[in-house]
Amino acid sequence: MSLNATPSGERIHIGIFGKRNAGKSSLINAITSQSLAIVSEYKGTTTDPVYKAMELLPLGPVMIIDTPGIDDEGELGQLRVQKAYQILNKTDISILVVDASVGISPEDNLLLQHIQKKNLPVIIAFNKCELLTPEERNALTAPVPHMLVSSLTKENIHEFKEALTKLKTQEAHRELLGDLLAPSDVVILVTPIDSAAPKGRLILPQQQVLRNIIDNRDIAIVVQVNELESALAKLNLPPRLIVTDSQVFPTVAKLVPKEVPLTSFSILMARYKGSLLNAVKGVRALDTIQAGDKILISEGCTHHRQCDDIGTVKLPNWIRTYTKAEPEFIFTSGAEFPMDLSPYKMIIHCGGCMLNEREIVYRNKCAENQQIPMTNYGIAIAYINGILQRTVAPLPEIAAVLKQ
Repeated sequence: MSLNATPSGERIHIGIFGKRNAGKSSLINAITSQSLAIVSEYKGTTTDPVYKAMELLPLGPVMIIDTPGIDDEGELGQLRVQKAYQILNKTDISILVVDASVGISPEDNLLLQHIQKKNLPVIIAFNKCELLTPEERNALTAPVPHMLVSSLTKENIHEFKEALTKLKTQEAHRELLGDLLAPSDVVILVTPIDSAAPKGRLILPQQQVLRNIIDNRDIAIVVQVNELESALAKLNLPPRLIVTDSQVFPTVAKLVPKEVPLTSFSILMARYKGSLLNAVKGVRALDTIQAGDKILISEGCTHHRQCDDIGTVKLPNWIRTYTKAEPEFIFTSGAEFPMDLSPYKMIIHCGGCMLNEREIVYRNKCAENQQIPMTNYGIAIAYINGILQRTVAPLPEIAAVLKQ
């Protein structure tokens, strides 16, 4: 990925829903002015959600998600419908494509109910409007914002894109750490380069934290663990903050004077995605783990596992040492996240840098509704090493909760 590319977790996610042959794929091609989706007269061409990152003016960086038809049939078809509905959990703007010559169906109304329950912005695209008479056009109505469009003739496509912009709600501005700093503050970033580190680049949370520091006109010093002590000695004044990779928390905590604020990339990412408070509350479940308990370790992306992978190797070993028990670890990655969480004693999630905020909130809400404690990598590692209070102290809203 180019360093200048917008990460998928930072893009507006636009979900395209509708029945088979409603024209979902052709509408995607029309609004993007590209042949992104396969178009066919046969029903069920799109069998799995298809993701495409692109720039869509005037919205900006978006992730367009083409979904299977919500009227698919048979046992396999029902699985596809379920996949389509799951996309609602990561959707910022939802588009329901309806064949204008057919009208709104019971399947469309059922999907609309789910969209409204989730308080998602939605617009109906009455596609294939070139097939309608003027009288039929005037007779079309819908309970939500709607527009007649034609993927074939491109009628109202520009206006439809403008309407999408109005649907995007303005969210509260959040920063990874810029709001914790004053101009020209010095921040040290500890980024270990081991066998699991990607070749030739920093991992995404490190890139994003570094960019946030630069954007706020602060000073970043990037070191590996072995260079940290030397970097501290060369500074005339202590740094305003040290941010480290969570897996080297114990070593870094010993090297950094206690008066210097310390946290991790994973903790900052959870704060940025809105899941940190739940993670701090949920981590105490580690104290109740017994032999045979199931722990779900979930990551938001898929990557090649190394022999010392943090999620599948290091974290389970640290948990075994801390709990003095042998729990059963279940691993999921990418879009895989169980709907039924009842088998698990607790959930430990990565920082979620590849997931958008809506999906992180959804996963936390699933855990909360099913009363399953959920935490994240950084919080769990800090708690295991007895430094949780110290590592959230730079975050006043979280430190206050721990004191209660």
